[in-house]
Amino acid sequence: MTTTETEPVPQASPPRRFSLGRYQDLALVPAIVVLLIVGAIVSPIFLSADNLIAVVQQQSELSLLVLGQALILIVGKMDLSLESTIGIAPALAIALVIPAASNGLGVELGAWTAIPVCLLVGAAIGGFNGFLILKLGLSGFMVTLGMLTMLRGLQEALTKGQTLFDVPESFLYLGAATWLGLPAAVWICVLLFALGIFALSYLRQGRALYAVGGNKEAARAAGIRVDRVVWVVLILGGLLAAVAGILMTGRLGTVAVTQGSGMIFKVFAAAVIGGISLQGGRGTLFGALSGVLMLGLVENILRLLSVSGFYINASYGAVIIVALIVTRFATGKVQE
Repeated sequence: MTTTETEPVPQASPPRRFSLGRYQDLALVPAIVVLLIVGAIVSPIFLSADNLIAVVQQQSELSLLVLGQALILIVGKMDLSLESTIGIAPALAIALVIPAASNGLGVELGAWTAIPVCLLVGAAIGGFNGFLILKLGLSGFMVTLGMLTMLRGLQEALTKGQTLFDVPESFLYLGAATWLGLPAAVWICVLLFALGIFALSYLRQGRALYAVGGNKEAARAAGIRVDRVVWVVLILGGLLAAVAGILMTGRLGTVAVTQGSGMIFKVFAAAVIGGISLQGGRGTLFGALSGVLMLGLVENILRLLSVSGFYINASYGAVIIVALIVTRFATGKVQE
C-alpha cells in the first residue's frame, strides 16, 4: 500500500490593509498645497515672494520652540516653560548689558556677552527642570507649568513691566540679516531642523530618544542611560527656546513683557498635527515642521481675509482637536 504525501498548499498572504498612520508625516504636504491654492484664490498678494518670506520668517521662532518640544515629547516628557524661556532669556541677557537708565540692571556687561548669556539662561532653565523631574521625581507637567508662571513673573519684575528697547547689535543682526535672499532666521531654523532630522535618523544617540519614549524599562535594559537622555533633551529644549528668543527680539527690535505669551498652544498644535505623539516614542521632525508651516499659512490666509484675531486663536485649539480625532481613527490609538 502506497501513501501519497500531500504537499502543503501555500497560503496566500492576507491583503495589506491601508493605514493612514504610515503616511501621517507626509499627510500635511497635500494639505499645504491646498492651502497655497486657497490663499492664491482669496488674495492676489498671497503667493507673492514678500508675503511668503514674511510667513516663514514669522514662523521661525515658533518652529524652534516646536523643534525643542518635539524632541521632549518623543522622549515621553513635555515642557510648558518654553513659552516663558523665549522671553526671560533675552530679557535677562539684555538687562545685564544695558544701563540702569534704560531699565537695565546696571551691571553693564559687554555687548558681546548678550547672546552667550541668553543661551546660558535657556540651558540653565532646561537643566533645572530636569533636576526637579529626574532627581526629585516631580511631575514634569506640574514642574514646567510652575516654571512657566514663575518665569513670566520674574520677567515682569526684571523689566519693571517695561519694554526693553536698547537691543544689542548682535540680536538685531540675526533678526534683520538676509542670507542668499532669505532671512537669516529662516536659514538658522532650516539648519537646526536638518541637524535634528539627521540625528534622529542616523545617530545612535538620536535613535535613543525613540527607545526612551517608547519603553523606558526596555531602553534601560538595552544599556541606554534614560535619565541622561531626558536631561540632555530638556537642556536642548531650553537652548532652542533661547535661540528663538534671540531671533524674535532681533526681528521686533524690543523685548516686550509679554514676549512668547500664548505660544505654547501653537507649539502643541503644530506638534500634534505634525504627528508627534503625546505619549512619546513616535513622530518625526519633518512632520513637526510641516505642522508649523501649515499653521503659518492658515493664520496668514485668515489675516488676509481680515478675520478677527480672536477667531485665529480659537482655530489653534480646533486644529489640536481635529488632529487628535484624525490620529485616533488613523492609528487606532488614543493620545492621552
